[in-house]
Amino acid sequence: MATTRKHALIFGASGVSGWAVVNQLLNDYPTAGTWSKVTALTNRPLDLETSQWPATNKLQIISGLNLLEKPQDAFEEEVKNKVTDIDTVTHVFYYAYKASTNFEQEKKDAVDMLSRSITAVDRLSPVLEFVAFQTGAKMYGFLLQEDHYFPVPLSESLPRLKPPFSDQLFYHDQLDWLGSYSAKKSWTWCETRPDIIIGFAPNHSAYSLAASLAIYFSLWEEINGAGSVVPFPGTPKSWRARHNEAGSDMIAKQTIFLSLHPSISGNGAAFNVASSPNHETWEEKWPQLCQYFGLRSAPPSEQSKEVRQYINDNLDQWRQNEETFHLRTDIAQSEVTMPGFEILHLTLADFDRHYDLSKIYNAGFQDKNTIMDTWGTTFDRMRKAKMIP
Repeated sequence: MATTRKHALIFGASGVSGWAVVNQLLNDYPTAGTWSKVTALTNRPLDLETSQWPATNKLQIISGLNLLEKPQDAFEEEVKNKVTDIDTVTHVFYYAYKASTNFEQEKKDAVDMLSRSITAVDRLSPVLEFVAFQTGAKMYGFLLQEDHYFPVPLSESLPRLKPPFSDQLFYHDQLDWLGSYSAKKSWTWCETRPDIIIGFAPNHSAYSLAASLAIYFSLWEEINGAGSVVPFPGTPKSWRARHNEAGSDMIAKQTIFLSLHPSISGNGAAFNVASSPNHETWEEKWPQLCQYFGLRSAPPSEQSKEVRQYINDNLDQWRQNEETFHLRTDIAQSEVTMPGFEILHLTLADFDRHYDLSKIYNAGFQDKNTIMDTWGTTFDRMRKAKMIP
């Protein structure tokens, strides 16, 4: 029987998606009194001040829980010892991920982490109601680029990718395991599918385009002056390619909404999630992002500077900014950052991949965000966190 006292457990809570879910829960989304406890699990250490989450006795932050290290029984004992009131967890939001340069190892780790984590919570909490699991645009063949063959707008009703394209995914194995394991359980689950996620991550993120662009714009203003023109660092095709970016605040709200409506979202139902049902292009977004930093925009040109190369070429200037403005020193050049992802999103993603969002809005969700609701809020948080001047 569903309990009125809801305890949320978030795996991967310091990432872009996980951070936003925790933040929304602690800010009483959807209504005050819905959540009695929020447990944030992070791999790397994270204190409350760095997290920028509101101070509340509802929150417990637990760092350093290794999802792969110990045998299952020992792992469950560790979870039981570390997570206060694990037996009251009603909702799991799962965002844990371990990157690897070896895809087969990455795939094995992804399935093992999910199965070990959900099995542990299932065994330790008799009141578990819902598991929210996030995949992404790779489900529609995003990484295939020119071989991208699904019709747009992309709908959840489209068939799965087939080999050899599906061989690049670990999502299918994760979803198959979750579907099989949950089949006879009292709890249920759903899958959310965002495209590129824009949001704040206190420990930095492997794929934070917002962080890369914030540093890029800050450097550009410092080197070229306020009001200078910033050509888009992509191609004419990527400049006009239609897509639905996923602001982390909005997709957190959508995911929480789904988790509270299991009759709509359960049994592994998939939902596209995004900031708005209206698609965007970089042609629309770039001028607004430039304006935030006091700069002017221009379409791609021969003067365009690739984002990561520009940052690397001007690291001495950035180090000076870190000292002058007392900024964090682990953001501009981080071992966590995945090489080349800026090129992927700004240059190689030069095809229409916009979403059909009718399913989640027909389910009763109503909110939407503008471009600067998403990006401006993220940049504001980065400034407060001393990541950018």
